[in-house]
Amino acid sequence: VQLQAFGGGLVQPGGSLTLSCKATGITSPMYSMGWYRQAPGKQREKVATVTSGGTTNYADSADDRFTISRNNAKNTVDLQMTNLKPEDTAVYYCSAGAWPRHTGYWGQGTQVTVSS
Repeated sequence: VQLQAFGGGLVQPGGSLTLSCKATGITSPMYSMGWYRQAPGKQREKVATVTSGGTTNYADSADDRFTISRNNAKNTVDLQMTNLKPEDTAVYYCSAGAWPRHTGYWGQGTQVTVSS
């Protein structure tokens, strides 16, 4: 399983950004796909996950500002981020997991920097 993430960059506070991730090397949809992030000096933390059945789970820090969605047919997962804050600055990692896990496979990470 390989995960390739796209869409990071520099955005001003209050701005929006969408991250996308595509999984390859699989023959059926992964049980769970999601996004985690790691800020400098901090541990990696969950942002949001979504199962193949559509059940979503968000971290409190998502604050209704983030929306995760996936396309099982295309093996993709997106993270729409709005009203971004400087504390959202981190490397964002796409994840995928086979039942019953939410992780196990990781993408290469994409940098999101929120700064004026």
